[in-house]
Amino acid sequence: MENKLTIFSSNVEITPKLIIHVPTVGEVLDQEDLYFTLVSVMTSSPFQFMVQLDDIGIDYTSITSYEMFLIFFPSLIQNDLSILFENIDTSDFELFYNDENGTRVLYSPSQDIVIDELIYNKVASTLRKMNFLKVDRRKPANEAAKEYLLEKERKKIKRLERKRKSHDYTISEFEKLIVALVNHNNFKYDYESVKNLSIYQFYQSFHQIQIKTNFDNTMRGVYAGTIDTSKLQDKSCLSWIPINK
Repeated sequence: MENKLTIFSSNVEITPKLIIHVPTVGEVLDQEDLYFTLVSVMTSSPFQFMVQLDDIGIDYTSITSYEMFLIFFPSLIQNDLSILFENIDTSDFELFYNDENGTRVLYSPSQDIVIDELIYNKVASTLRKMNFLKVDRRKPANEAAKEYLLEKERKKIKRLERKRKSHDYTISEFEKLIVALVNHNNFKYDYESVKNLSIYQFYQSFHQIQIKTNFDNTMRGVYAGTIDTSKLQDKSCLSWIPINK
């Protein structure tokens, strides 16, 4: 039986042969670019990869997230992907056509592991939860909007690339988050001990601190008389315990 991601998980079984490794912060820092590239390819929508798809002649509105995964993932499997996949060799995964249902799947003959759309969705869902990511369901309203958004995103990518080239070293967004939390009085870890947290524990801690800060600010407003709780549309700010929505 598949097991679910919890704050104590070190791995998550998608199938008996496909197990997601829940890396520590230290492991992510050691392979940061590869890790976040993998997570992005596994969890993003075509909307988020519109420029990359356009560069290879594919209309980002014409394919699904699974189809995009099949396009980009094979280029990554020559790397050691143990940062994300537990005890499997991804080097012999190839695209195969499933005659039974007319779909394409990734298959490893040596390990008899299949990644079809259902399994992909389970992996993507686990990774989104693990990294506090949401499904991006945005779509352009019409053809003009599609072209406008594509050109806007292309300019953004070029601007970011120029910014990266103008600096010898730029601290990553993940490192910025670590620095912010280590220097927050509600975070109980220093630069050494934080590396032992799992990536899921780390993001859960970040989320909890945001909730607690919002709660404290709300309570100050309530006690000062500047916030009327009866007029709050979102009551979750009245508790420092996370509320499932």
